[in-house]
Amino acid sequence: MATMVQAIRMALHVGEERLGVTDIFGEDVGPPLGGAFTATQGLKTAWNSPLDERGIVGAAIGLALAGQRPVAEIQFCDYAFNAIDLMKIAGNLRWCSAGDWNVPLVLMMPVGAGIRGSIYHSHSFDAQATRLPGWKIVMPSNPRDAYGLMLSAIRDPNPVMYLMPKALLRVKGAAGEEVPGEPSNARELSKMIDAPLGDRSAWAPKWPKLVEYFVPIGKARVARPGSDVTVLTYGRNVPMALAAAAQLAGEDIEAEIIDLRSLHPYDWDAIVESVKKTGRVVCVNEDTEVTNFGEHLIRRICEELFYWLEAPPKLVAGAHLPGIGLADALEHASVPQKDGIARAMREIALHIP
Repeated sequence: MATMVQAIRMALHVGEERLGVTDIFGEDVGPPLGGAFTATQGLKTAWNSPLDERGIVGAAIGLALAGQRPVAEIQFCDYAFNAIDLMKIAGNLRWCSAGDWNVPLVLMMPVGAGIRGSIYHSHSFDAQATRLPGWKIVMPSNPRDAYGLMLSAIRDPNPVMYLMPKALLRVKGAAGEEVPGEPSNARELSKMIDAPLGDRSAWAPKWPKLVEYFVPIGKARVARPGSDVTVLTYGRNVPMALAAAAQLAGEDIEAEIIDLRSLHPYDWDAIVESVKKTGRVVCVNEDTEVTNFGEHLIRRICEELFYWLEAPPKLVAGAHLPGIGLADALEHASVPQKDGIARAMREIALHIP
């Protein structure tokens, strides 16, 4: 069973072999490291850029406009802020040219807490990303979706922001979350595609016979069906919401967990169907609670689905703090945890109008 980072690496291999990816680059993305999280180990088109986020985004735009199909990585989303103006331009170009100029680039960024990265390696970027019109934005929660979303992102003519929840990158998928074509033995897969420690000069990966699998951008999945409360979430918070739902099932509360997978475009039809069924909504994500993406979803739900609601929607999000502390207690207090998610779900499910 592949981990999420192995799934991303295999998707990038398929991209450069079959889908026209011409350049995979960023800080330490090429040999010998293969990325800070090893997402690009062994890829033949991977190369190291200068330590310059503006240069990375600018080069990706230029390559895309020249007819190439680049995948660029900003090593941590915390360092994307100094390239916001160029990201804005990337989102504008296709619209400004009335579709004459495609910008088929993928921008990968690890996001979120969970690895004790402290104030410079723990930020979320989803709310900032959704404020950049023209981008498609995805965030997987399991290896199979990570693989399928990356292939869809590579194939898309628009710029796609691929947000990688770093706390899940080393997590193996559950049953049904396999990458199509991966070997069934996790150790065998590791021997095939994970670079050894030490000297890697003579090493080359042995890629499995991977099958193309595309997760449509803009299509959510029902990670767990339920009838009492809808939970709208994505990325790292999906496994926590599922764990919270399993806990509440013992209290006769059946939560429906919607894994959005795409933040833009998002699957409004799936949201409407679930909210009309349960009448109760909790939005969960790690980004700071002020001007949060979940607030947008709640606003639209209140405007368009008000008469189906049986309780006021609730947001569970990160604290509005400048950063996240290094100590476990500080990190846990700064972003949603399972017990807090379960508490919010229980409160909304049992709310009496």
